[in-house]
Amino acid sequence: MIETKRKGSRSAKDIPTSILNQLNKGEIETANLVEWLAVDQKLLLENVLKQLNLNQYIEPIINSINSLQKQTVNTINETIGNGLLEMVTQESDAKILDTIQSHQSDLVRCWATYIIGHNTNLTIAEKLTQIKPFAADKHFGVREISWLAIRPELIKNLDESLAILSKWTNHTDENVRRFASEATRPRGVWSEHIEKLKQNPELGLVILEHLYSDSSKYVQNSVANWLNDVSKTKPQFVLNICAKWQEKSASKETIYIIKKALRTIEK
Repeated sequence: MIETKRKGSRSAKDIPTSILNQLNKGEIETANLVEWLAVDQKLLLENVLKQLNLNQYIEPIINSINSLQKQTVNTINETIGNGLLEMVTQESDAKILDTIQSHQSDLVRCWATYIIGHNTNLTIAEKLTQIKPFAADKHFGVREISWLAIRPELIKNLDESLAILSKWTNHTDENVRRFASEATRPRGVWSEHIEKLKQNPELGLVILEHLYSDSSKYVQNSVANWLNDVSKTKPQFVLNICAKWQEKSASKETIYIIKKALRTIEK
């Protein structure tokens, strides 16, 4: 039976063997970051590809992982995603891709985001359309990897991406709204900086101006962090936009965003 709504263990050594086995087989989702980091992705990959009768791709992808200079959850995620993209391209089987993209394992769905993000046959508009369900995924890990997977292409096509993502800011799902802000953070987390936004943050206002009083704390934190990123290169811009928002809104949401956005400036 698939377990749901688990709290997860506080440390890797406390994860029950039965739970870890289920995680490595792709039978359940990780419940927290501890479990997310504890999954043996090479073993998970082997189990998933065996289930799909694609054993011939196991060794090449694992060899690619073993050749990584630095093996982290993110680098392994990306390497597997790249390997699966090549595999899906060769197999030309839509069912295989559907299985990966809708898999019950959150880490397998993470791999799927790279199949989208690194597919050179897709335009940035097509990539954003296909990544949107992952931006709305119920699992925190999938949501984070979804923007990481597409960020290089987003940077290459920044103006078009900002125009598209500005429309996501009105979405009913807070996760989608948060993606619009988080994916475009000038400094980001574990990712390439967006130099154009660090120097010209006003370009990001097409997104931020829709979110300065968002009801979701998840979105508020992202918007505040977006501005905090910019405060390290363009502090006056941040001061000006916060003053403007303060005049426009006295809501507790806006006050929270402004306070958090100014944390570096006010140190």
